Amino acid sequence: MNLYQNKYRIPTARATWHDYSGGAYFITICTAGRMHYFGEIENGEMQLSAIGKIASDHFSNVSIHYPYAEIPLFVVMPNHIHAIVIIDGNDGNYRDAINRVSTATETTTVISRNPMIYKSLGTVIRGVKARISRMAHLNGIPFGWQARFYDHIIRNQDEMNRIATYIYHNVSQWDLDELNKAE
Repeated sequence: MNLYQNKYRIPTARATWHDYSGGAYFITICTAGRMHYFGEIENGEMQLSAIGKIASDHFSNVSIHYPYAEIPLFVVMPNHIHAIVIIDGNDGNYRDAINRVSTATETTTVISRNPMIYKSLGTVIRGVKARISRMAHLNGIPFGWQARFYDHIIRNQDEMNRIATYIYHNVSQWDLDELNKAE
């Protein structure tokens, strides 16, 4: 373990060869203790709790706060969220990946030209987690996130399709899901 200001630091789980300022990613964010804060699955359908609805709304509207980011597909599960996140690193190379994932609505990316904004996956996920936590706190809803998040860099269309299928069928596969357990 490394020390930073005389405190132990956990080494990064991120790919050291990638800067996360552009690309397509599959992410998983879990709740603290894998508690079922977001709702429950009943009769094969996800029934969102109040904080689950807030989380769904924030993921649906991520481009409002982060115009360089899009989430064309996500699922809110009882204790975690899976999503495909596209970060446009100003070169537009990932627009085709977005267009090949089925979504209910069309979206348009507006790229901020402010050089002070660091356009990265971490910035987006930290911001979304903070906004959801704040809304829970303001509404008196018990809630907490697991530290960090899992990401996988989507490298090609086959991976994109496989991950999109996994996300789409996640609710129906809940009984088999390894995240269907409290810690």
